[in-house]
Amino acid sequence: MIDPSRLGADALAHLPTGVARPTYDRTSVESGIVHLGIGAFHRAHQAIYTDAVLAAGDRRWGILGASLRSPETRDALTSQDGLYTMAVRDAAGESLQVVGSITRLLVAPEDPAALLAAMAAPATRIVSLTVTEKGYCHRPATGELDEDHPDVRHDLAHPDRPRSAPGFIVEALRMRRAAGLPAFTALCCDNLPHNGATLQRVLSRFAALRDPDLGRYVDGELRCPSTMVDRIVPATTDADRASIAAALGCIDVWPVVTEPFSQWVIEDRFSQGRPEWDRAGATFVSDVAPYELAKLRLLNGSHSTLAYLGYLAGHETVADTMAAPGFAALVRGLMLREAAPTLPAVPGLDPESYAASLIERFRNPALRHRTWQIAMDGSQKLPQRLLGTVRDRLAARQPIARLALGVAGWMRYVIGTDEQQRPIDVRDPLADDLRRRTAGLTSAEAIVAVLLAVEPVFGPDLPQSLVFRSAVEAALSSLLHDGAAATVAQASA
Repeated sequence: MIDPSRLGADALAHLPTGVARPTYDRTSVESGIVHLGIGAFHRAHQAIYTDAVLAAGDRRWGILGASLRSPETRDALTSQDGLYTMAVRDAAGESLQVVGSITRLLVAPEDPAALLAAMAAPATRIVSLTVTEKGYCHRPATGELDEDHPDVRHDLAHPDRPRSAPGFIVEALRMRRAAGLPAFTALCCDNLPHNGATLQRVLSRFAALRDPDLGRYVDGELRCPSTMVDRIVPATTDADRASIAAALGCIDVWPVVTEPFSQWVIEDRFSQGRPEWDRAGATFVSDVAPYELAKLRLLNGSHSTLAYLGYLAGHETVADTMAAPGFAALVRGLMLREAAPTLPAVPGLDPESYAASLIERFRNPALRHRTWQIAMDGSQKLPQRLLGTVRDRLAARQPIARLALGVAGWMRYVIGTDEQQRPIDVRDPLADDLRRRTAGLTSAEAIVAVLLAVEPVFGPDLPQSLVFRSAVEAALSSLLHDGAAATVAQASA
C-alpha cells in the first residue's frame, strides 16, 4: 500500500532496497552551479552527472536551479527537499534513482534580485543553461542576438529586473565585476550549433548594447565552452507519477523518465575549475564541433522529421511512428544517405553503427515520447537540425529529397490543422505569424512561397534556391494530397 507521504529527506531511509539514493551528506553541499531552466532534461542529464560527483566526495558543485518562467518545478521539488526520482526505462524493465544534487530552487519572475545574487555569489563558478533554443533570444538562421526581441528590449531598459537568460547572465557578470569577483563559466547545454560560440556572441552583443566597456569585458573574460548533450527525456505523465509512486512507496510529484543512453561531450575550457563529470561518463575534449554536428544532423534532424510526419500520420509517440510502415527506412536513409556524407570524421563514431543505435533508441517502447512534444518550437530548431544539412547538400549538388520531406512536414504541421481538419496546438514562437501567412492557402506552391519568406528560419539564401524550393513543393504537395503515411511509404520504397 502506498504511504500518502511525499518523497523527501525523511523518506530516503524507507525506500525499497532496489532504489538508488544519495548516500552523501546533502547538508554539506555548496551551490557551485546555478542552472537556468530546471526542466526535465536537465534533471535527467546534467543533474545526474553532478550527483555522481557529489557522491564521489567533491561537495562544491551542488546545483541551485532556477525557472525563468513557471513556478511549477520549484513548487514540486521544494516540498520534497529538492529530491526527485529518475526512472530509466527500456524493453527490459525499469530502474529508479532518487537524485540529490539540487540544493535550492528559485523562480526568476518572482524575485529577480535573488537569482542575480545567487549568480553573483563567490561560490558560483558555473552558470549552466537548458532554456531551449528560443531562450537565447537569438535569430536561429544567423546565430545573432535578436535585438528586437521583447525580452531583450525589456532587459536593456531594466537591467536590474531581467526576464531573459542573456539579461540575467550579463547583469550577474556586471555585479561580479563590480565586486572584484572573476567571471563564472557560462555552459550552454541546449541544441544550438556551436553552442558555446553562439552563447558568447549573444552575451557579448547584449552586454555591448548596455555598455561598450561591459561588452569588451564579457567578450574577453567570459568562457563559454561548447557541449553536446544527448538523452531522450519525454514529458512526465500522471501514469508515470502513479507507477513511480507505487514502486517508491511514497509520492513523487515531479519525477523524470528517460532511456538508459546518456552522452555529454564538453569542451574543457572553464575559468574557475569544473566538476569531474567524467566520473559519470562525460567526455572532455578540445573540440566538440564534430560530435555536436553529428548529433544535430543525425539524431535531432531525424527526430524532428519523425515528429512532424508521425504526428500528421496519426501517431502519438516516436515508438508508434517507428512501428508504422516506411518510417524506419525513411530516417535511416535520411541519416546515412543525406546527413552522414556532410559530416567530418568524428572520433569513435561509425555512421552505420550510430544510425542503428538511434533507430533502436527511437523504437524504445518504454518511452512514450510524444511527437507533439518534439514538434514544439520548430522555427527555432529547423535551421540547425535540417537546414544546415540542406545547405551543404545543395553546395555539393547532392539530392535532398528526405531532408525536403522533413521541412515540408514542418510546413504542413504549422498550417495548424491535421489531415482530418482538426486543429493542431502548434507551440512555436512564430505560430501566430505562420498561421496568418498560410491562412486560406491550399496549394503547395503558395504555402512554400510564404513560408520560405520567413527569414529568421530560412535566411536570405534558401528562398533563392530553385532546387530546394522545388523539392519542398513536391514533398508538400504529396503531403497535402496523399497524406503523411502514403508519402512516407513512397519516399522509403
